[in-house]
Amino acid sequence: MEKLIVKALDGDHRSIARLISLVESESPQAEHIMRKIYPHSGKAHIIGLTGSPGAGKSTLADKVIAHFKELGKTVGVIAVDPSSPFTGGAILGDRLRMQQHAVDPDVFIRSMGTRGSLGGLSRSTQEAALILDACGKDVVIIETVGVGQSEVDIVKIADTVGLILVPGMGDDIQVMKAGIMEIADVFIVNKADRDGADRVSTEVNMMLDLLGMRPWRPPVLKTIAERGEGVQEVVSEMIRHADFLHVSEEGRRRKWQRLGMEVEEILRREIASLVESAWEKEKSPELFESLAGRKTNPYEVAERVLGNILTDASD
Repeated sequence: MEKLIVKALDGDHRSIARLISLVESESPQAEHIMRKIYPHSGKAHIIGLTGSPGAGKSTLADKVIAHFKELGKTVGVIAVDPSSPFTGGAILGDRLRMQQHAVDPDVFIRSMGTRGSLGGLSRSTQEAALILDACGKDVVIIETVGVGQSEVDIVKIADTVGLILVPGMGDDIQVMKAGIMEIADVFIVNKADRDGADRVSTEVNMMLDLLGMRPWRPPVLKTIAERGEGVQEVVSEMIRHADFLHVSEEGRRRKWQRLGMEVEEILRREIASLVESAWEKEKSPELFESLAGRKTNPYEVAERVLGNILTDASD
């Protein structure tokens, strides 16, 4: 395992892929991997690309990769796909996306499933981003599955969030929903050759005006990703946002907030594991008969299980 970690930290793609697979499958070695990896992370610019299905996220990501490559940057990509209801794995393969970059030694592309996460991002997505960061990628792009309102989870991982909107798909209404306006650092109106692109841009700017003065006002940019138009401006604004985060109080606040959410997520996972283990010990036919006959109630059972956990912890 130590040799595998060293090779991954040296940038070996096969080793990186193996580490991500171990973490994604929740291997017993996953925690050891993350403990070893974590001190090497914190250098990459993590970018989230989110938006409704059909907005052109993959096409835009493909063009964004190319622009970062022109700037001499190495890029890691996590393409989050809907999980298969049968295997839990990603339905779409990483080689079906962004094919021109798939064999590039400076670009690593990986598809990952949501694994039932309501926010469209599983815990392993964040861990995969940390692995790519630690293993030398200058930029890590996370393309989310596109499940609407629950996309707000991307702020737990990304430094810069690009929200992709498309005219004619109701996105002018979507951006008005609570939470959506707050997650975007860059608004991207894609397929801007369609009717209604100017209206979407105007309405987003009007919503930003209503939010008042903020340390960072998200730019509203128009792109035609399929032709590569406007993508250079998107990359420039994302870099400008990263520079803003490095020097501002807002950047430090957001970093601390994300680190806090990371610790909380680990705590929730550890506590959930303890609860599941204690509950398995408590289960019995007699208990369920007692519940069914209303001789006891779920609240008393839960209190007893929790008491057992606390007793075990104090021993």
